[in-house]
Amino acid sequence: MVVSLGRYILPFCKLDIFGKVQKQFVRHDSLRSSPKILEHLKHKSLLRVRGDKASSFLQGLITNDMKHFEEGAANIYALFLNIKGRVMYDVIVYRSQENDVYYVECDSRAVDSLQKHLKMYRVRRKIDIDNLEDTVNVWVFFDPLSVTSKHNYENRQELEGLIFPCGTLNNKVSRVVDDIMMYQDPRLSDLGIRILADSNIDKAQITKHLNSDILDSTNNITHKAFRYKLGVPEGVEDLPPGKPLPLEVNSDYMHGVSFHKGCYIGQELTARTYHTGVVRKRLMPLLFDKVPNRSFSYDDKILNESGTVVGKFRGIENEYGLGLMRIVESLNAKSLSLLDIQLKVSKPTWWPQESCGQSITVNKKE
Repeated sequence: MVVSLGRYILPFCKLDIFGKVQKQFVRHDSLRSSPKILEHLKHKSLLRVRGDKASSFLQGLITNDMKHFEEGAANIYALFLNIKGRVMYDVIVYRSQENDVYYVECDSRAVDSLQKHLKMYRVRRKIDIDNLEDTVNVWVFFDPLSVTSKHNYENRQELEGLIFPCGTLNNKVSRVVDDIMMYQDPRLSDLGIRILADSNIDKAQITKHLNSDILDSTNNITHKAFRYKLGVPEGVEDLPPGKPLPLEVNSDYMHGVSFHKGCYIGQELTARTYHTGVVRKRLMPLLFDKVPNRSFSYDDKILNESGTVVGKFRGIENEYGLGLMRIVESLNAKSLSLLDIQLKVSKPTWWPQESCGQSITVNKKE
């Protein structure tokens, strides 16, 4: 069965405030932007959740607040937690134009278990949960040179690890054309545009609607390497189900956690961590001088010059990696190594620097 996406997408907002975003989505031959990469995310699938109780159903299961959709959001980033407060699945939830229909993007390797998870908590609600992995493909359109500019760090408060309930990005824009749905990534503007398209639509058909020349990701940076360069985790490789803690994987910085909504599964530990005001370990980008000639395992120890463990390995793509790092200790280290391979760690420039509308007292005691 082929799913017609055109009838489900939110109409493109025509307000002047979104004019610049419109130029990103649609080709204007007279004014092309710099070349970007269009990549098919083969490890991504969609679930369709529909029913008159779909919103309240998801509200009780995810870390983010479904009420953002009532305020005009086109999509939101969220996590599903287990009862112990550990991350099970990371998702992007898209609102449909059709009432009470939502698409849930997740890792293809977890789509069956997530579908079972949803059906288990559905109980007697009249909600349909369908797997669309064979009918809809997920693509990403991003600028490999895009990196958020650094803030001015002078005379600022010491905020390493501070928790920021920042709400969501201005992600109220979406567009549909020829059964192709386009959305701004709700986590971070540098991550570009998320595209949902019928499985029979190829790269050339999508490209003709984009305002950019397209680079080949096989000859340039892949989206996975680009995410690692930014310090953004995604999928079961980076977030093995039942292991990560939501704030340590920067879900608050990526607008994926609401600290003001009602109860949801796994909320207690996250709320308790939030009230302490600080997380001392977070996922951070790693950079190797060259592509390592050996493999690493999840949880391999990252050491400073004194041999003290300051982090644990999480993933690698080419020379870019991810590590769960003790923020202050790793940034202050003179050198870092992973199984005798030298590496560097950096604090992402997109992390909040001052405040996001709410002051939180920082506990400076170790």
